[in-house]
Amino acid sequence: MIRLLIVDDSPVAQEFLRHIFYSDPAIVVVGMAKNGQEAVEITAARHPDVITMDLHMPILDGLGATRKIMETCATPIVIVSGHPDVKEAALTFTLLDAGALAVVLRPPAVGNPGYESASRNLIETVKCMSEIKVVARPPRLGVAPVMASLPEKPENFHARDIRIVAIGASTGGPQALQTILSALPKDFPVPIMIVQHIAEGFASGFVDWLGTATGLPVHLAVSGGCPLPGHVYVSPESVHMGVRRGPQIILDNQPPEECLRPAISYLFRTLAQSMGPQAVGILLTGMGRDGSKELKLMKEAGAITIAQDKESSVVFGMPGEAIKLNAAKYILPPEDIAAFLTNLLKK
Repeated sequence: MIRLLIVDDSPVAQEFLRHIFYSDPAIVVVGMAKNGQEAVEITAARHPDVITMDLHMPILDGLGATRKIMETCATPIVIVSGHPDVKEAALTFTLLDAGALAVVLRPPAVGNPGYESASRNLIETVKCMSEIKVVARPPRLGVAPVMASLPEKPENFHARDIRIVAIGASTGGPQALQTILSALPKDFPVPIMIVQHIAEGFASGFVDWLGTATGLPVHLAVSGGCPLPGHVYVSPESVHMGVRRGPQIILDNQPPEECLRPAISYLFRTLAQSMGPQAVGILLTGMGRDGSKELKLMKEAGAITIAQDKESSVVFGMPGEAIKLNAAKYILPPEDIAAFLTNLLKK
């Protein structure tokens, strides 16, 4: 049985979520907290396997509760948000940075056309996150990231050969992306394209948060745009993002791949076809196998390919699949990926 703690300051929302989770016999609700302080106390007393966390609560809000739980009694946390506006979405990524694992929109009311699918998604997310082993996070002390010096540049490589970097990420991706991008120089000489699996309604908030957290200019990608050096481009929701020779951005409404749109596979495949050895492909933490085969296509086309290592991955699904396929030339943690990119493209 998966032991679940529901945290929400609304009694109506609490009962609604309990109704959803009672539909799955593998989940048992072991407590409900109406504020963050209660959440911390119940977590310490009952040790749930997973927590659903609200954002805005009295006494101690979702951010404070997440930080305290991850410092004292580390437990997988899923953010359940009812308002996907830009300000609210940006706040959710602060919670992810504090240690929460995923964000899910609260399902609409019973009888709504989207209720069944949204409820299934919430249940599956909670079940998947309950299996992740999280570790305690001591309070941050503002220590600057350490820049590693290895691995060295590939032989016969010239910095001018690379014209674009592409990154794919899912669960745990925002934290890894923040680590990588915040350690890059502000005059990074090529554009960076990102496909991050994310809940509907949160892309704009993700862009705002990532720009603030890293200090780099971050944009939602626009079809036909020509990406600029040192700028970061994030795929919008519900469309695939790719790159044609130029480079030039493609946004495409083709069907989902691996049930995903945007899909990392689409971005990596278009880069293998259009940029070949002029690209770097990076596959970060996440569930499933999106992008793993296409990272190998990039490698076969001459691109430099990197997968996040197991030790630093929240979920080793996607990078693990890529490593099994021998799709990654380098296997590195996020801080070393940043150092490698910096060294790689040093003029």
